[in-house]
Amino acid sequence: MVQVGTAAAYWQTGLYSSARYFKILASYVLVIVWLNLSNDVYDFDTGVDVNKKESVINLFGSRTGINIIAWLILVLGFLGLAWVAVEARNPRSMILLASAVFCFFLYQCPPFRLSYYGVGEPLLFVAFGPLSTIAFYLLHSIKSELPITSTIVWSSILVGLTTSLILFCSHFHQIKDDKAVGKMSPLVRLGTETGSRVVKFAVVGLYSIILVLGFTQNLPLASVILCAMTLPMGNLVVSFVEKNHKDKTKIFMGKYLCVRLHTVFGAALAAGLVVARKFAVQQLPHAIVP
Repeated sequence: MVQVGTAAAYWQTGLYSSARYFKILASYVLVIVWLNLSNDVYDFDTGVDVNKKESVINLFGSRTGINIIAWLILVLGFLGLAWVAVEARNPRSMILLASAVFCFFLYQCPPFRLSYYGVGEPLLFVAFGPLSTIAFYLLHSIKSELPITSTIVWSSILVGLTTSLILFCSHFHQIKDDKAVGKMSPLVRLGTETGSRVVKFAVVGLYSIILVLGFTQNLPLASVILCAMTLPMGNLVVSFVEKNHKDKTKIFMGKYLCVRLHTVFGAALAAGLVVARKFAVQQLPHAIVP
């Protein structure tokens, strides 16, 4: 998200501030720490994480202490992002980031806990994808406010898709525990076999979108080529899930393979934007919002 937003800003302007990049990165890492810690806290309250070995509460105890730490970390992270927004003179970025954090709140925090109704994936798609990625792009405004182009919009959608896939695959080994507390995750509703087909459809769709964006010149050719080179990782995710979706012990690794796909795909997308600008082969952006 941060890398793709930063690369898109460089592609648009040819300007880059390493100091600003690391401020954004450090601040957003704090927000993600809050997201994960508070998620463990509220899942502990419902009992859904009773068998989750990597739960912070199960590892260290002190539900109240971890909850307090989590919210303090969120405040620090959000203040850091607000500091950068002031530097960039871009209030729109903070509106987007505040909306992303609100999506995270709806996803996991009481009284909403919308992830328990099976809508966690759409919420995180919007939060991590369009809201956060476009916000990070806008935070790199230097000489003037950046336009929201089709390139950054589609890049953010791709980021959202790979992020949502991580969450979707994290449910495969938790179906029994989710059912026990009434958490209706997509895998509880669909079952593992249908779920494995959804993973295949998502990965095929991801690379199909890349090709279409290349043909329509909404992404530079360098990004299309580099993203296409990550196809073996995408194929590994599909084949692993298809083979092991019924094996609770093995399928646990599926979400970590999705993390790898998200990482290499995002890096390829960002690198392509940088290469396109550096060698002056980028396509003209199609403005959506002036």
